Amino acid sequence: MHDTATYHATLMRRLQQLDSRLHAIEAELDSPRPSDWEEAAVEREGDEVLERLGQAGEAEIARIRAALDRIRKGRYGICTQCEEQISVERLEVLPETPLCRRCAAQNS
Repeated sequence: MHDTATYHATLMRRLQQLDSRLHAIEAELDSPRPSDWEEAAVEREGDEVLERLGQAGEAEIARIRAALDRIRKGRYGICTQCEEQISVERLEVLPETPLCRRCAAQNS
């Protein structure tokens, strides 16, 4: 069994970081647009990058919330596919992962 308190704290910190980042992205995307065509084109490219970053952040938030739910249910650190223990080394790198290394490799 894994020390879920440590992972819970790590996941909560990351959730707060992502929340702050997403609010900053939203503020930037909502900012006034320049009237110059060249500047507007460059800014549009930047907006596309920000939108992709925002989508990636939202996906990570969903994975973190699912991991927090597994902690609440006493299922954290157990692969959702094969139900084997996820290695501590893997959880330290990817604390939100629902899959062990073997199942993750099979799904890629």
